[in-house]
Amino acid sequence: MSGAAGGAEAAGGPVRVVLADDQALVRMGLRVLIEEEDGLEVAGEAADGREAVDLARRVRPDVLLMDVRMPEVDGIRALKEIASDPELSGTRVVVLTTFELDEYVFEALRAGAAGFLIKDSPPEELLRAIRLAAEGGSLLSPSVTRRVISAFTSSAPAGGGPRPDLGGLTEREREVLALVGEGLSNGEIAERLFVSPATARTHVSRTMVKLHARDRAQLVVIAYRSGLVR
Repeated sequence: MSGAAGGAEAAGGPVRVVLADDQALVRMGLRVLIEEEDGLEVAGEAADGREAVDLARRVRPDVLLMDVRMPEVDGIRALKEIASDPELSGTRVVVLTTFELDEYVFEALRAGAAGFLIKDSPPEELLRAIRLAAEGGSLLSPSVTRRVISAFTSSAPAGGGPRPDLGGLTEREREVLALVGEGLSNGEIAERLFVSPATARTHVSRTMVKLHARDRAQLVVIAYRSGLVR
């Protein structure tokens, strides 16, 4: 597999997915859903975070679907290990959570998750999240983005670390960053700013490059930490 995100599809191969959840029934349901989809395949399963990290290092999947609450090593600790391992830079982690107000969601984004989904999301949304993650993008459920992150930041203690440096951004890019932080899609940003979707996408991409953000999920975190969104 290529080290770059989306390497499997670029090479014409299937997107390889690892499933990490402590419930065998959940893993079975995910496996059936994924393996019935053209261009996707399950590369392995793990029942806890430790197994997930070890398996990721062995099979180097394109995408890892990670449950938050697992025994031994939870999903957040496993995510941090994967995100900090240069050898796994091509593996994108999508966090799965049972509750919309899971207090771990913001920490997952900050740790490097490509996005997160509620477990009872429609099958097509889950499949879309896998493909987006493999392509280097992210999928954030809008209701989760707005509610969970807002709840986290409103209750977080002041001065919880230095604010990100936005000095390299143009005024328009700061505006775009704030809109991303609100959970708006590129299309919604285009409508708000009266620009084309392509222009909005370009602004988002340039903002990601300037802020060294891995993906859109990290832009959301930066927007809140910088105070652009309250």
